[in-house]
Amino acid sequence: MADKTKAREPLVHIVKRTGIAGYKAWIIRILSVVAALVVCALLTMFLTHQNPIQVYATMIKGSFGSSRRFWMMLQNLAMLLCVALAVTPAFKMRFWNIGAEGQVLIGGLATAACMILLGGKIPNALLILVMIICSILAGAIWALIPAFFKAHFNTNETLFTLMMNYVGIQLVSYFTIVWENPKGSGQIGIINQATHAGWFPKIGNFDYLLNVLIVLALTIAMFVYLKYSKHGYELAVVGESENTARYIGVNVKKVVLRTMFLSGAICGIAGLLLVGSTSYTISTKTAGGRGFTAIMVSWLAKFNPIYMILTSFLLAFLERGANEIATVFGLDQAFSDILTGIILFFIIGSEFFINYQLKFHHSQKEVK
Repeated sequence: MADKTKAREPLVHIVKRTGIAGYKAWIIRILSVVAALVVCALLTMFLTHQNPIQVYATMIKGSFGSSRRFWMMLQNLAMLLCVALAVTPAFKMRFWNIGAEGQVLIGGLATAACMILLGGKIPNALLILVMIICSILAGAIWALIPAFFKAHFNTNETLFTLMMNYVGIQLVSYFTIVWENPKGSGQIGIINQATHAGWFPKIGNFDYLLNVLIVLALTIAMFVYLKYSKHGYELAVVGESENTARYIGVNVKKVVLRTMFLSGAICGIAGLLLVGSTSYTISTKTAGGRGFTAIMVSWLAKFNPIYMILTSFLLAFLERGANEIATVFGLDQAFSDILTGIILFFIIGSEFFINYQLKFHHSQKEVK
């Protein structure tokens, strides 16, 4: 009977790792990227008959080929990192804020409203101050709505925040028609193009340096907040166990509301920078999907703001490189998206091998 039971044992067992050295985890991640590049190279040769080395060289050129491309890549990195910083406190608290896209849009909408309604009527320095306050409050209040219902009525925050995205999109669509310029165009166009009222100042000749510096300061502040502040400790405890948090005297409802206020406020800052310091307009595509991509950035970095710089760089580089491939080789945009998807699939898949290991069962014949 024992022999029959032994014979039925599966060939492979999946066992959770109790712990893995940091350098081993990074070796697994690096190997996953190498494997992804090999698969992408083979796929490129098979489907397009292009030289994969030239394809990868084009990806690098798309991000670093000129000063303008380099700063565009840094801008994309900074904006993605900003939204990732916003969702991280909520995720660490196990509050699944999927509404960053809408919170960014609402923050950007508040910025655009200030520029349109107050531009030229008050001094520019005061206008920018009003824009900052309004965008932060708009994003924070938008995030507080699902937080309030979660804290008091235990609603599903994933669905609530997701649905809030669509409400935000429709609000932006409505005001796009109200403020469209010229009338009938269906878009707002560049706001205050002649006067530059509400436009953030440039540092030297660099268009996006101010954005990068602001997000860098936010990254450092978020790292300190999560690791060394009392609030950071409390949200981590709530994330581990609400019952434990209550037992040690933490006000769980207060922590939920406070953390989501912070999350929405940083999303509002992202909207502010996208409208007031990047595109100088607002549309339903202003957030550009960053609210969802930021989830991957935060998760891959294990909710560590410093590591998020690396994961944001990787995704920004892939996006810029994929667009360059599609342009240079005359390929459909879908092909560059396929390459990006394969690389991300391997990177995400590497986390399985970091957290689990495969153990093979070797059957041995009984010696008589």
